Amino acid sequence: MPSVYLSPSLQEFNPYINGGTEEEYANLIVDAMEPYLLASGIDFGRNDPDMTLSEAIADSNAGDYDFHFSIHTNAGPPSFAGKLQGPDVYYYATSYYGKEMAEIVADNLALIYPYPEKSNTVPTTTLAELRRTKVPSVLVEVAYHDNLEDAQWIKDNVEPIAYELSKSIAEYFGIPFVEPSLYMD
Repeated sequence: MPSVYLSPSLQEFNPYINGGTEEEYANLIVDAMEPYLLASGIDFGRNDPDMTLSEAIADSNAGDYDFHFSIHTNAGPPSFAGKLQGPDVYYYATSYYGKEMAEIVADNLALIYPYPEKSNTVPTTTLAELRRTKVPSVLVEVAYHDNLEDAQWIKDNVEPIAYELSKSIAEYFGIPFVEPSLYMD
């Protein structure tokens, strides 16, 4: 059974332009992912909102996970605040498996994001969750919470985002994506 460490943002200090925080919405997305992962036979662990980033990385590294999957929402630098849009999926620049997952996630988010051409993959070597985790990893910036249209899209699409992220994980592992039964016992 494949196993993934889910790491929703710990950034409670990053406010949405229309209310709420990055940590709040990243956790709502991960909460909505759990039934899909369970139905698809994907084992998972996840960070605790009270952890520091270093603690979450250590928790991931201490487990027997096949992949580290971090979920965030983005904000532009001050000179571009509110002007940027779209999903950005970061992976460690030399990671074959990270790049493979990033491409799957970006393609699947493009299916539901209003401007599919803005769904990108981004290689980097600077992000701690990509650099310090022992297994392949991605950091998904779902969209920009400092852009009103993107922030509202995230709020209105928690379930479809969770669906596509879960589907991406199943696709990466090469296993059937199974939707949970509406009438589970």
